[in-house]
Parts: sequence; structure tokens; C-alpha cells
Amino acid sequence: MKNKKAKGLGIGPRRVIAYVVLVFMVFLCLFWFYVLFVNSTRSNGELTKGFSPIPSDHFITNWKNLMAGTLPVWSGLINSAIVACLSALLSTYFSTMTAYAIHAYNFRFKNAMFTFILMVMMIPTQVTALGFVQLVTKLKLEDSFIPLVVPTIAAPITFYYLKQYMQSNLPLSLVEAARIDGSGELHTFNRIVLPLMKPAIAVQMIFTFVSSWNNYFIPALVLHKDNKKTLPILIAQLRSADFLKFDMGQVYIMIVFSILPVIVVYLFLSRSIVGGVAAGGVKG
Repeated sequence: MKNKKAKGLGIGPRRVIAYVVLVFMVFLCLFWFYVLFVNSTRSNGELTKGFSPIPSDHFITNWKNLMAGTLPVWSGLINSAIVACLSALLSTYFSTMTAYAIHAYNFRFKNAMFTFILMVMMIPTQVTALGFVQLVTKLKLEDSFIPLVVPTIAAPITFYYLKQYMQSNLPLSLVEAARIDGSGELHTFNRIVLPLMKPAIAVQMIFTFVSSWNNYFIPALVLHKDNKKTLPILIAQLRSADFLKFDMGQVYIMIVFSILPVIVVYLFLSRSIVGGVAAGGVKG
């Protein structure tokens, strides 16, 4: 009885500490969003006076000033959505296919290929940027989304995560059973492997979408026409305006406008993550 009481007393403080830590982490994550939305409601003059936790009434004014400017905000949103969505879909699909090939097949230099893919992860984007831009120029693909979407097919980080998830959640006996039943390789991959990988694919789609949506470096090197530029480039242009045209209120409202689609995508895909994990727990 004493041991049970001691265990019971020990569980309470641990839960309290866990909840306190979680609440603190949530506060740290959400506080900066609150600051962003509050600043988007303030005028440039109010923002120069310093931070205030109380929202102002210039949200609509900042939005109207942004829309009245010369920046193609809506086309930037469409461009970012096209690049981010295609990158997320292609990256996760082909990375899953590559991980499946490494996981399910035995062939020569299999381990060497896996090691080589991991080595590519260590190469920074900035190292290959000059050669990449020269290649894009020679192929006459400037002001095109192709150089931004196609390279995302080869995503070593996405491949590695999916490979590790597949190693612990995709039994090869299931693949062998599908082959015995006469299922083709593509049919097995699309109808059996992909559904089992939904939680991992949802996670990587979020990461890839956000990474592509926020990407500034490569699009700034490739895209030059205003009607082709993505939102991060337009935000940078807005911030680099001269002193007479600079309006911090417009910058904040532009940032709010750019992160809302990311929040929507995260909320939508997070349901798939939670549902997939719960389904896996019930099956286990």
C-alpha cells in the first residue's frame, strides 16, 4: 500500500511539471504570432514608437495601402502556391519511391547508394548555387518554375526520414504477399505502400511545403519578372523600399498574408498525422 501511495504521489508532480513545460512551450510558439498580428494592426508611426501588446485599428488601412502599391501580391501568392504544392507532392512521392526501392530490393551497391544519398545532405545549397544558375541560364529556364520544382524531386533529407519510417512500419512480408497475389510493383507501391506511409508522408509534405514556401535564395536568383516572383521575394522588395515609401505596417500585413496559407496547410495535414498515428496504435 505504501508503494502504491508513493507511486500515486509521484505521478501528480510529474504531470504538473509536464503540463507547465508544455504550456510554456506553447506560449513561446504562439507569442511571436501574436506579436506579428498585433503589429499588422498598427501604423508605421506607431511601430516606430516601440512594441505594444494592444492591437490598433490600422489593419484595414495597411491592407488597402498594400493593395494600392505596385507589388503583384495576388500573383505572388499564386506563384508561391504552385511552387510549394508541386514541390511537396513530387518530393514526397519520389522520395517514398526511392526509400521503397532501397528498403524492399536487394541489389549490388545498395549500401553504397544509400551512403551516397546521405552524403549529398552535407552539401550546402550555396555551394552549388553558381553552377545551378549557370545551368538554368544555358537551358533558358529563367523566370520559370521548373528550376524550383524539379530539383526538389531529389530530396535526401525527405528520403532518409521516409526510409527510417519504412524500416520500422513496412514489413517485407506484406510486399511479398502482394507479389504472390499477382500485384505489379507500381500497383503494390501506390495501393499498399503509400497508404501505410500516410503519417510520414504528411509530415514531410508539411516540411517540404513550408521550406519551399519560405525559400528566398534560389527563387531570387532565378525569377526576375514581377509577375513570376514568389511572396518571399516580394516581402524583401517591400522591406528594401526607400525611406519615403517604406511602411513597416505594410511589411507586417504582407508577412501575415504570406503565413496564413502555411497555417491552413499545417492544420489540414496535421489531422492526417494524428489520424494515422491513432490508427497505427489501434492496429498495434
